[in-house]
Formats: sequence, structure tokens, C-alpha cells
Amino acid sequence: MSRGGGGLRTRVRTARGRSAQSTRWLERQLNDPYVKRAKAEGYRSRAAYKLIELDERFGILKGAKRVVDLGIAPGGWTQVVRRQAPKAAVVGIDLLPVDPIEGVTIFQMDFLDDRAPERLSEAMGGAPDLVLSDMAANTVGHPQTDALRTMALVEAAHQFAIEVLEPGGTFVAKVFAGGADSSLVAEMKRNFATVKHAKPPASRKGSSEWYVVAQGFKGRT
Repeated sequence: MSRGGGGLRTRVRTARGRSAQSTRWLERQLNDPYVKRAKAEGYRSRAAYKLIELDERFGILKGAKRVVDLGIAPGGWTQVVRRQAPKAAVVGIDLLPVDPIEGVTIFQMDFLDDRAPERLSEAMGGAPDLVLSDMAANTVGHPQTDALRTMALVEAAHQFAIEVLEPGGTFVAKVFAGGADSSLVAEMKRNFATVKHAKPPASRKGSSEWYVVAQGFKGRT
């Protein structure tokens, strides 16, 4: 260990077969207070605190009755929903397998699959009042391409939200590079009473991720 400005810091030596990049990632994980807190409090990922902090600021989980979690893996956000709104029905979807969470219906499939929206709606059994999306496209290392691919997911999530949300509902999605595309923000403002961007403290400072929080769904015309 070495002593940094904030106290003891764990250093990881580059092992045979481990790249310098993976060593840096491991060192960051070992020294990340949110990772340590997540383990101590039983959350599957540090991302849980992003939703906790967004909820503290915007009250998005208050009174939630039906929640859809897009990109649920590994389940940290849904764990927060279950703790903050234990009576809410929750349905999630992800390409990756997700260990079961009590009281939650989970689909392992591509959200962009034409069948996904219908299956989510059927499992929900009624209009949700909250649609969460922590989805991000797999990166290819080209910033512009990565941003476009993730924005396509955000647009698909937004379209799903305005098709299924009950009036007054909320849509939260991860975006990158300072926020959602201006045309998408304009579309959100037509559909929601308020649209704001936020970077919760749990989002790493070096990360380009932000979240867009759209509240007060105006309903379908």
C-alpha cells in the first residue's frame, strides 16, 4: 500500500498475463469507495449509488408502482428500486444473464428485438410510471461511433417510454459526452414537463457519462 492524499491506497503490481490497462482497472476498483460500499451494503454494483443519488435529487422513486429497468445487468439499479419502493412491480431486460432478484421479472434478450417491448409490457401488467435505462453500447474505441451507438439506444428507450408510460411518469437514461442530442432533448421536452441533465457524484469524474431525467410525462395524444 502507499499513502496518498486521502490515506492508504492499494497498489497492484502488473502480473504476468495481465495488461497494464487491466492492472489500472483493478487498482481503481480496489481503491474505489463506492465499490467498497456496494460490497458492504449488498449491492451488486457501484452503479446502484448513481440511482440513489439521482433519486435524492429528483425523487424519481417516490411512489413508484411499476418500473421497467432497461439494461438491468448486473441488477444494482433494480436492487435500489426494491429497497426504496418494495411494493413496486419491476421488469428488467438485458443481453447478459442476470441472477434472479426476488419479485422481479427478468428477460435475457436484446431490447432492440422487435418482440422486446411487447414482452416487457405484458409482464408489467399495466402502464409503468418509471422507465430506467442504464444501457450503453459496447465500445469500439472510436468516440464518435461509440456515442452514436449509445445514442441510438437512448432514442429507442425514449420511444419505448413514451409508448408505455402512464401520464405523469418519469424516464431516466444514461447518455454520454455532455448529454442527449439536441433534437432528442427537444422531443423529450414535447413529451415531458421537465427535462434535466445530471452527473451524480458516483459517476466517475473521468467518465463522459451523464444522465437525462425527464419527468411529468404529458401522455399520448
